[in-house]
Amino acid sequence: MRIAFVSDIHGNLAALEAVAADIALHGADRVVNLGDNLSGPLLPRETAQWLMASDWLSLAGNHERQVLQLRPGHGGPSDQYAHAQLTEAEFTWMRSLTHTLRLDEDVLLCHGSPRSDHEYLLETLDGPTVRAATTAEIDERLAGHYAPLVACGHTHVPRQVRLGAGILLINPGSVGLQAYGDDHPVAHKVENGTPDACYAIAERTAQGWQVAHHRVPYNHEPMAVLAQKNGRPEWAHALRTGLMPV
Repeated sequence: MRIAFVSDIHGNLAALEAVAADIALHGADRVVNLGDNLSGPLLPRETAQWLMASDWLSLAGNHERQVLQLRPGHGGPSDQYAHAQLTEAEFTWMRSLTHTLRLDEDVLLCHGSPRSDHEYLLETLDGPTVRAATTAEIDERLAGHYAPLVACGHTHVPRQVRLGAGILLINPGSVGLQAYGDDHPVAHKVENGTPDACYAIAERTAQGWQVAHHRVPYNHEPMAVLAQKNGRPEWAHALRTGLMPV
C-alpha cells in the first residue's frame, strides 16, 4: 500500500498540477489531501473544481471552516477572496468534508490535530519561535487517538516523527505556500526557504510504515504575479522565495 499525502494547497493550481504529475510518476495506490485547499489570493474556484473532479480523498482544513462561516466584513483577506470567488457547487463540496478521518485501523488523518483543525501537532510555538514539538506535547495533542500511521497538515512544515509502539506521524508540508505569517495564538512565521511544492508518499512494508518526502519545482512566477495583482505582495514574495518579507 502506497499513499501519497498532500496538504495546504491554498488555491495554487500550478503547484497542485505539478505535484499531481510527480505523484503519477512515482506511483501511489491512493492520494489523500489533508485540507486548507482554497484560501488565498490565487485560484480558489479552479482549484476546488480540479479537486472535485479528481479521485483524491480530501479533508477540510481550518480555512474551509473559516470560509464557510465567513460573515460580511469579517475574516482575513485570504478567506474573503476565496469566499468571493466560489459558487454554491464549491460550497456544497466543502460542506461534505471533515477535518479528521480514520481510513482503517492503520491510518488516521487530520488537518491540524485529532482534537482541533487549528492546532499544530508536530510543531510548538515558544513565543514567536516555531520549534519541533516534544513527544509529550504530541502525545497530549493526539488526545488518545492513535494509529500506526497518523498524517496531518496545517503547519506547512514537512516532518516525520516516530513514537513508541510503532506509530509514525507525518506532515507532507504544503503544496501551495512555503512561507506564511500568522497571528494565532501569537504572531509568528513559518518559512521553508524554497518555492518548491511539497508532498509525501507513505508505504506500508513488512517493517511498518515508511515515508519519503518530495519537493517539486514548478513555474511559480505566474502565481506570484497573480498574488501581487490581487493585493498580496507578501504572498508573492513567499511564492518566489519560500520566505516572508523582512
